[in-house]
Amino acid sequence: MSGMSAGRSAMRMGPAELVQAAAMARRFYLEGKSKIQIAEEFGVSRFKVARVLETALERDLVRIEIRVPAELDAERSDALRARYGLRHAVVVESPAEAEETSPDPENLGEVAADLLGELVNEGDVLGLAWGRSTIHMAAALDRLPPCTVVQLTGVYDAGTAERGSVEAVRRAAQVSGGDAHPIYAPMLLPDAATAQALRHQTGIARAFEYFDKVTVACVSIGSWEPGISTVHDMLSDEERGHYASLGVAAEMSAHLFDAEGRRVGRDLGERCITVKADQLRRVPEVVAIAGGQRKAAAIDAVLRSGLVTSLVTDTAAADYLMTAGTTPKPALNRADPDGL
Repeated sequence: MSGMSAGRSAMRMGPAELVQAAAMARRFYLEGKSKIQIAEEFGVSRFKVARVLETALERDLVRIEIRVPAELDAERSDALRARYGLRHAVVVESPAEAEETSPDPENLGEVAADLLGELVNEGDVLGLAWGRSTIHMAAALDRLPPCTVVQLTGVYDAGTAERGSVEAVRRAAQVSGGDAHPIYAPMLLPDAATAQALRHQTGIARAFEYFDKVTVACVSIGSWEPGISTVHDMLSDEERGHYASLGVAAEMSAHLFDAEGRRVGRDLGERCITVKADQLRRVPEVVAIAGGQRKAAAIDAVLRSGLVTSLVTDTAAADYLMTAGTTPKPALNRADPDGL
């Protein structure tokens, strides 16, 4: 037999070979049997089984598909995780109509709720900061192991507490069956003395005691513009101008960051009821939920700070983040570039 005809013969599989290859592939891919088990069943070597399985792939007898739900973008997620050195990055398809009306659409909260269901373990302390996205997340929660839930920041408006952060904490605790520690106080106070006095009130002090015990935190990110940062909207025009002059690009839990992820305007924190930045840095898992083109630069700034370990975002923000400036330092290094 000539070399050419031998090659054609080797490429062809007879009906018996095809049936055997299909049977071996079924055992391996669908029934989960090992190559050694298959070899024993068919009376051949495990090396023969390996060759048959390889041939089954080459001949299209077996097709392997990696599929995730349509709303998740696996390729962008993996690229974003690698670029920022994150533990987890989940990119959700941006709804076409959401960009102008809502920078953090509800589907981000739903995906974040599922992610927390994976990350939180029994006995953990889950911290929730104020933010529209964390409120959406809490509303979407349907599973959590038994854990303690603590509020990490005061509320935007004391009059809406029951529909905001407090309700989010209660909802998460209800789902988990654990204790809830809400904070019935505004996030921003007129001065540092008032904020300090409130921190010593019994209920608030009890929540603050848990800040150093938090194992998983969920936070939101705001860019420094109206409607996109809660803190921005709470300040006077003069105060906004002052912090803008310091180069503020992002806000997270009442902590301000410039475009390189450095903290600025630290005096603001003295007037706020919020978890400290160095406490967040010690939390093993900090999940940020934020999306949309208007927040993209702010997300980049906060990721560069090293405070966040995981991110739930959308394709609109992810496309910006993948080309944003120089490659940032890995977040999981949790380095402290500015002496937090």
